[in-house]
Amino acid sequence: MRNVSKLILFSCALMLCACNSRELNTQVSNTTGWDYFDQKTTNFQAQEGVGNVNPTGMVAIQGGTFTIGEKDEFLTAPRNNFHRTLTVSSFYMDKYEITTLNWNEYLHWLEVVYGDVAPQLVDKARPDKTVWREDMAYNDPYVQNYFDHPAFSFYPIVGVTWEQAMAYCQWRTDRVNELALITTGAIAIPDFAGLRPTDDEAYKEEWETATGYEMESFELPNPEDPTTTITMFRPSYEYIRDMFVFNTEKYLEDDNYQPEFGKHPAVNSYGENRKVNRADGIFVTGYRLPTEAEWEFAAYAPVAGEDGLTIEGKIYPWSGYHPRDMSKANVGKMQANFVRGRGDMMGVSGALNDGYVITAPVDAFAPNDFGLYNMAGNVNEWVLDVYRETSYQETSEYNSFRGNIYMKPAKDSLGKLILDSVGCIKLTFTSDDDRRDFKDGDMASVIDTDYPLDTVGMKNLENFKQDPTDVLAPHITRNTRVYKGGSWRDRIYWLNPSTRRYMEQNESSCTVGFRCAMSTLGDQIPSEFSPRN
Repeated sequence: MRNVSKLILFSCALMLCACNSRELNTQVSNTTGWDYFDQKTTNFQAQEGVGNVNPTGMVAIQGGTFTIGEKDEFLTAPRNNFHRTLTVSSFYMDKYEITTLNWNEYLHWLEVVYGDVAPQLVDKARPDKTVWREDMAYNDPYVQNYFDHPAFSFYPIVGVTWEQAMAYCQWRTDRVNELALITTGAIAIPDFAGLRPTDDEAYKEEWETATGYEMESFELPNPEDPTTTITMFRPSYEYIRDMFVFNTEKYLEDDNYQPEFGKHPAVNSYGENRKVNRADGIFVTGYRLPTEAEWEFAAYAPVAGEDGLTIEGKIYPWSGYHPRDMSKANVGKMQANFVRGRGDMMGVSGALNDGYVITAPVDAFAPNDFGLYNMAGNVNEWVLDVYRETSYQETSEYNSFRGNIYMKPAKDSLGKLILDSVGCIKLTFTSDDDRRDFKDGDMASVIDTDYPLDTVGMKNLENFKQDPTDVLAPHITRNTRVYKGGSWRDRIYWLNPSTRRYMEQNESSCTVGFRCAMSTLGDQIPSEFSPRN
């Protein structure tokens, strides 16, 4: 289909066909008897059957009941993951971890759009290359090449914070939805060439008249006479933020944002052009980080067998208790990228076991029963949850999650939506909307113990604080996030999907990456998987 109008007609035809077998329909109200879509009355636009848009690169995972928490006994375990039975709704999960190539695509877009007018936004998205540095190791080649050299294109991105990962999810959502609108003809392809500087004053005046924004001017050396300069013009940051950058919520909610319509805009029942809305069924619901419960469910892949029962008690994402593949076809091969013992990162020369001294390509090793790669080893992965030691004992039995902040769009004194620095609708919340500490059983996490140590010569300073409890106590805050999965430099204990660790959301590591998830709408998605022998 080339446009949303045809998409709607096709959907209506399917709904009419379905009316023969279902009493409920979208033609006549089953409670009032009034006709829908009647232009002589209220012309109520009844919609039904708009479901999920299968996202590129993701696996559809049918949810269900499973046992979250520790699957084996370890004397030195932190005991922050007690057994509990939960239900997870169906969702989508990336088949692979986000790669350096994926991240460089994101950075390139930011550089093209914001590089000249707001370079700080590009710098904010850059991974921390110094995570590879180690005082007693020579890792300079990784510092210089891991993020930029094509040899690492399909290796997992590391050195990104939880905050950066969330920003990538928002960017990915907007680019996917923007492409969907372009494909249907609802909006035109953005004119990236129009962001290039020009010295044409006539074009500048024409552009400013058409957009209502001013171009900003700057000076460049004259290539013909280095002693002089040329005045150049380019679209302002305000125009790029407000009108050029597509944001899903801005498109749906802000009437002042009207991207250029293409040849085939959507139409309403009166034949008038209108914006595409959620009921048209072409938008993805939004990429995000998976919740801890979703991630653990996806890692274990508890697919029911022919008897309708699942295998509980798995230690790793693969079947069995051994890190090596025990099947006849691949007997002896390592099933993940991790450390076997002190100093053993990949085996001996001529007989390498996992074959990688640091990270491995995201499609290395066999997938689990859901078809997901590297759910154990390679890199740990950020999840959405705020860390608390007692979360497994407190969270809901359905779609378990700690970290809710109930956001709402920010508006100015005139009721106009406020945009953030990258052109998305700015969100705000009150203290009552922040539920990260709700039912927090670990009260130490809300005590301010971030005091400097008392040292000689500092005792007499005014207003000086020293920790009255334990100066070595971990600092758990509202911004402490969970990561899971084990990495290339972890022992096998951490490859158990139930294990959990934490880090502040503005910190990064050479062992932590991420993959995206997405919620589903309506009915639970059908299962695509059968148990392995």
